[in-house]
Amino acid sequence: MPSGCVGTRHPVYNVVMRVLMVSKALVVGAYQRKAEELARLGVDLVVLTPPAWRDRRGEQVLQARHTQGYTLRAIPIRFNGNFHLHYYPTLKQELQAIAPDLLHFDEEPYNLATWQALRLAREAGVPATFFTWQNLHRRYPLPFSAFERANYRAVRVAIAGNQDAAAVLRRKGFTGEIAVIPQFGVDPAIFVPETASPPRRGDRTLRIGYAGGLLPEKGLADLFHACAALRCAWRLTLAGEGSDRAALQQLAASLNIAAQVHFVGRVDSSDMPAFYRALDVFVLPSRTTPGWKEQFGRVLIEAMACSVPVIGSDSGEIPHVIGAAGLIFPEGDRIALTRHLQRLCDDPEARVELGAVGRQRVLTHYTMSQIALQTLSIYQRILEGA
Repeated sequence: MPSGCVGTRHPVYNVVMRVLMVSKALVVGAYQRKAEELARLGVDLVVLTPPAWRDRRGEQVLQARHTQGYTLRAIPIRFNGNFHLHYYPTLKQELQAIAPDLLHFDEEPYNLATWQALRLAREAGVPATFFTWQNLHRRYPLPFSAFERANYRAVRVAIAGNQDAAAVLRRKGFTGEIAVIPQFGVDPAIFVPETASPPRRGDRTLRIGYAGGLLPEKGLADLFHACAALRCAWRLTLAGEGSDRAALQQLAASLNIAAQVHFVGRVDSSDMPAFYRALDVFVLPSRTTPGWKEQFGRVLIEAMACSVPVIGSDSGEIPHVIGAAGLIFPEGDRIALTRHLQRLCDDPEARVELGAVGRQRVLTHYTMSQIALQTLSIYQRILEGA
């Protein structure tokens, strides 16, 4: 792997800092562009990830795709797949060897891994921050509630991925500064619109897509019912895996739409731009549950960057991400979702207009370089305070 640029100084931002980022999310190749952008701004960056991460959607193995200007390494993980109890047994040695100026621990404050990391950072005299998506106010039993309280005291600046997560931090007693920054943006040079699409020769089939976990809370049953009610030709393609796949296949059969619904499994991150460009509309129909609501919906900004019009439910952060660049429906409202899909089926010009507005919204708010700039600003404030 390329090594970090020790002592590099960005000509505009005049930055000299060594940052250690620990993030299981960066096993995904596309997400590593954020690290490259931080390095480009002058940060001497080391990123540590597990060799793989397992969750309900399956196993994601580390993909070293974007590694210019910084160090990316895998380190051992214990209790892989256990969101609350996983931790990194060699982190103390890594902190001693890397000797960072700042630790960016990309984990929730109620996890064992975060408590371990911030305790080790405090012992080493290294200021730190954590990242949270937690957008529902939940009380955790011991020891997780104790981890959370200790981690709140250990940092003076926390990063929240959405507005609701910032509100939860305040409600639960965090008194430091909160920066609301999405965990990742997109690279608009990779997620680009289709420019050389061959004519479809009279095929007016509406190509609908979804990407993400095949899980009950993603509202895919609502999408199936909405598609079944359409008065036009359509095809639905779902990228991803999850515990609900068999139930969704049965639902498609019961609705007599199995021939129009295609499950393509997990798509490699490098192939996602092509997946989006093959669509006429992308849908994220998430449903809030007692234990979850949509935290961001990164697939939305990926589709928008490709000038694909998007439809989303009003679960969690989705309406804030889409803004005026797409169509929103009340979560669970299958009739409203059908109405939006029918409109885009009947009006190809509306698809083009929404696609252009969506790409512009991404360029304005959600590129990797913009996320990196905001993150760098937080690093500077933390070090100034330290």
